[in-house]
Amino acid sequence: MKAAFHLALPCDDIQKTKEFYVDILGANKGRGTNTWIDIDFYGNQVTFTNAGSFNFDFKNYRLSGQILPSFHFGVIVDMETWGKIYTKLFSMDIEVTTEVTFLENKAGEHISFFVTDPDGYQVEFKSFKNEKEIFTSI
Repeated sequence: MKAAFHLALPCDDIQKTKEFYVDILGANKGRGTNTWIDIDFYGNQVTFTNAGSFNFDFKNYRLSGQILPSFHFGVIVDMETWGKIYTKLFSMDIEVTTEVTFLENKAGEHISFFVTDPDGYQVEFKSFKNEKEIFTSI
């Protein structure tokens, strides 16, 4: 059985959040009201609720010598899709992290970048060299 993932997160401004995910990232808008919105994020449901100002204190961690945010979410896409998204964001002058290859020449090798949404969430886009190694132990 293939299952979709659901994640619910607070946001400061529903409209700005919708514009970022739908208009910029190209996700589809699902159900919603003026206080919440569902985003179809590559077949997964991310619900944003208008919570006003909020703050998450989080630490970072290291992978392949890179410092990464512990609190983030993302999507795994094929390399063609990954390249299109990266190029689109770069051409729109939206700040993205430099593309980084993790676990190079090891099981689970993948390329990744992060973009920050209007609420400060770090959204990761990654593509595996071999999609069969997504859950392979290192």
